[in-house]
Amino acid sequence: MARLGVNIDHVATVRQARGTMSPDPVAAAAIAELAGADGITVHLREDRRHIQDRDVELLRRTVQTSLNLEMACTDEIVAIANKLRPDCVTLVPEKRQELTTEGGLNVVGAALSLGRHIESMQENGIVVSLFIDPDLEQIDAAMQLGADAIEIHTGSYCDAPSRGARQAELVKVQTAIHAARQAGIAVNAGHGLNYNNIIPVVALGGIDEFNIGHSIIARAVLVGLERAVREMKELLAG
Repeated sequence: MARLGVNIDHVATVRQARGTMSPDPVAAAAIAELAGADGITVHLREDRRHIQDRDVELLRRTVQTSLNLEMACTDEIVAIANKLRPDCVTLVPEKRQELTTEGGLNVVGAALSLGRHIESMQENGIVVSLFIDPDLEQIDAAMQLGADAIEIHTGSYCDAPSRGARQAELVKVQTAIHAARQAGIAVNAGHGLNYNNIIPVVALGGIDEFNIGHSIIARAVLVGLERAVREMKELLAG
């Protein structure tokens, strides 16, 4: 059974909307873990639009499962990661104007800067994953850089406008899983997955961990976070 990493960014989004102390993403992480989450994911963005530095510091001390820090590969954020030493970091592309991460990292085009930062974090005992599109060239580049894992960007599959297009994207995901497995790299997946479209991806097999945020937090608004996490866990069980 694949692990479930619950992304709690949007708990912080609600908090930041009013500039108050609640809802507290640290408390949300504890509830998610009690409900069966195998890990907690947060994205410390350069503009600090939701998760703040203090959140990551507190989560590093309180998370009992595994803390995955999504981050841009910049000197500032890498320094924070090396100081706090989360269990895992997932390097993602980041643009200030985007609503959410819009695509995978261009590992091929940024190999020199990525390699330096990957090595520094691995020296601090941090597992490094690269968020990439289901593209064989990017997977090969990730392997060459010594990444511990990849996270397959499932956004194109989730946003496909027709059944045929969705199936074509699913085949790309399946091919990427196989290639990464052959290369000996751990395989995670995430972005845009919800309680309906995740079912065919789970059926592919070969994915170690799903990192899911928006759909779980949106469901939690209606039914509570504990139930929302448990329902997603049930889907991962097949």
